[in-house]
Amino acid sequence: MTRRPLDGVRVLELGQLLAGPWAATMLGYFGADVIKVEPPGGDPIRTWRVVEDGTSLWWRSLARNKRSVVIDLRRDEGRALVKELAATSDVLIENFRPGTMEQWGLGPDDLRAANPRLVYARVSGFGQTGPHAHRPGYASVAEAVGGLRSVTGFPDRPPARANVSLGDSLAGIHAALGIVMALYERDAQGGTGQTIDVALTESIVSVLESMIPEADRGVVRERAGTTVTGIVPSNTYPTRDGKWVVIGANSESNFQRLMRAIERPDLEGLRGNPARVARQRELDEAIAVWTRTRTADEIVRVLEDAAVPAGPIQDARDLLHDPQLRARGMLEQVEIDGRSLTIPAIAPKLDGTPGRTEWPGGALGAHTREVLHERLAMSDDAIDALVARGVIAEQRSPA
Repeated sequence: MTRRPLDGVRVLELGQLLAGPWAATMLGYFGADVIKVEPPGGDPIRTWRVVEDGTSLWWRSLARNKRSVVIDLRRDEGRALVKELAATSDVLIENFRPGTMEQWGLGPDDLRAANPRLVYARVSGFGQTGPHAHRPGYASVAEAVGGLRSVTGFPDRPPARANVSLGDSLAGIHAALGIVMALYERDAQGGTGQTIDVALTESIVSVLESMIPEADRGVVRERAGTTVTGIVPSNTYPTRDGKWVVIGANSESNFQRLMRAIERPDLEGLRGNPARVARQRELDEAIAVWTRTRTADEIVRVLEDAAVPAGPIQDARDLLHDPQLRARGMLEQVEIDGRSLTIPAIAPKLDGTPGRTEWPGGALGAHTREVLHERLAMSDDAIDALVARGVIAEQRSPA
C-alpha cells in the first residue's frame, strides 16, 4: 500500500450528522486514524435515507475508514474517557451547539491543559461568537441565511435548494482545510495547536463570488433559473431525446466556435460579453433551435469536436456508468457482508500519496474495545465494567 499524506495523524471525531463528520471523512481518506465517538444510539445518519440490512448506504460512504467507539457523553465517566482520548490525539473535531463542550469540561482550554499540541476544530451553524452563535443551524438554514438560496431557482418561484446538503459539505471542506493548515503550522513552527472556528453560514458566504462587493455598489444578484446573471451564453438547453445539455461558451473564442457549430454566422461577429448579455434571449433561442433537433449525445459530440464546453445533465445512475469517472478511479467498490457496493472516491487526486477507502462504515461500537486497549491501555476487565455500567458499548458482530 502506498503511503498517504496524513498517515500517523490521530483524529478524534465528536458530534453527529454531516459537517464535522465529513471533515473527518476527508482526513481519514488521506490517511488519518479517525476515531468516531458515537452516543449509545449511534449517529442518526446510520438510519437515514436508503437503508439496507438496518444500515444506511450513506453511512457506508460517510463513515469509511473510521473506527466506531460508543461512549455516553452524558456520563462523567464517559467524558473522562474522551478527555483521555483527546490527550493522545492530534486533532479533535466537534459540531455541537456552541458552549456544549465547555459545559462538559471538554472545551479547548480543558483539553489543551493535557495536550497543548491539540488542533481543535469546531463546526456550528453561526460560529462560536456573535449575536447568533447560540442558534441551532442546519445546512438548509445556513444556505438561506448565507445568501445561497437567494440566487437558487427561478425568479417567479420560491427560492429552491439543491437536493443535497451543500452547507454541511462546504463547511466540512473548510474545516478539513483549516485542520491541515493548523497541523502544518504546528509542526513547521514547533508550536502548539490552535482552535478552528467554522460556521456553516460563513462557508456559504465565502463561495458567493462577487455578490457582496456588487451589493456594496447597489447591485443585488437574484435568482436567474438556469443561467448565471451577466454571463452569456451559459445555459441549459433541450434536446431531441428529452434530455438537457449545458453549454458554456461565454469567452470570445468559445462563442465564435459555437456559432460556427450551430451554423449561425450572422451571430458569430457579436463581440464582447456585454453585447451578448444585451441579446441573451435571442442567443439562447438560436442555440435551443439547434439543440432541439439533435440528441444529447449528438450535441456533445459536435461541440466536443468544435472545442466548445458542453455536457449532459446526468443523474446518479448516469454517474455510475460515466467512463470518465471510472477512468479516473472516482467510483470505488467496497464489500458489505459479501455484497459489492459502489461509493464515490474523494477528491483531490494526489499522484504520490493518493487517498483510498480501506473499509466502509461499520457497526456501532465495532472498535470500542480495540481503541480503549490501544490508546488507553485498558484491560478487558476495566472495559467490561464500563460496558456493564452503560458508559460505553461495543458491537462484536461483523461490520
